Amino acid sequence: MTLNIFFFSITFKKREVSLQEAVQQEMVEKLYEENKDRQISMQHFMY
Repeated sequence: MTLNIFFFSITFKKREVSLQEAVQQEMVEKLYEENKDRQISMQHFMY
């Protein structure tokens, strides 16, 4: 009889975000929200 046991260790490290990446992400979220609001207003206009 053979018993095979495997042990895995997984470590997560929090990623440091640079200032440039944070500004870029904020701009993307702002544009997404503006487009979402525009789509909602167009849907209300059509119905």
